[in-house]
Amino acid sequence: MDDNPCSYIPGNRTRMNYKQVDVVSKTFATAVAQRGWRRFGKNFVYPVCFGCTACKSMRIEIANYKYSKSQRKTINRNEETKITIQTPRITPEHLKLYNKYHAYKAKLDGWKHQDVSRQEYYENFVDGAHDFGKELLYFIDDKLVAVDLVDILDDGVSSVYCYYDPDYPRNSLGTYSLLYQIKLAENLGLDWVYLGYWVEGCKAFEYKENFQPMEILEGYPRISEKPKWKKWVPSSVYRHSARKVNH
Repeated sequence: MDDNPCSYIPGNRTRMNYKQVDVVSKTFATAVAQRGWRRFGKNFVYPVCFGCTACKSMRIEIANYKYSKSQRKTINRNEETKITIQTPRITPEHLKLYNKYHAYKAKLDGWKHQDVSRQEYYENFVDGAHDFGKELLYFIDDKLVAVDLVDILDDGVSSVYCYYDPDYPRNSLGTYSLLYQIKLAENLGLDWVYLGYWVEGCKAFEYKENFQPMEILEGYPRISEKPKWKKWVPSSVYRHSARKVNH
């Protein structure tokens, strides 16, 4: 167990259950993703916070996904962006980009930041990838501008972590990387993109409202329990609909 200040709700504490698994099959990784677990390196984690169940696991439905006008513009603006898919690695370019992104987020959003060590990066993003963990490398003019780490599972693509160069705001690289995950899942005949957690009212997760249709997991099922997912529509959509009716 790991107990720290919550990054999403000020004043709360977060308590995460860690399970280190050295040898993992894609079948196991799929089963735990379906039940709300996330993978970082060899560790599979999920929240067990006292008195709080605000973190909700989410996934995007691929079959009925509809690209918005702004999302199509983002795709068009990245026509010249090159993408490579490979087993996760660690290079000086990876570390430089990772640290640049986190320094930017520290200034913009108040994230806590110190440069990541080679060992820490390896343990979180390279180790434990097995045959299903991949990294998507994004290049503009032969320069590495984004790294998107994912697990390609039996039924979907699971987002692990993404970081990008903030000097390319026009390309909306964070949004584009998720749109490419959706396209990748579609091309592979998969049903879902597992998108991590949602916390109502948390600014860091507001972007997830723009990717519909979405499902949300009920509770935190044990590995022996059947997961129950249900359709989810963000409150912002209800507010928008109410304004249209009132007008």
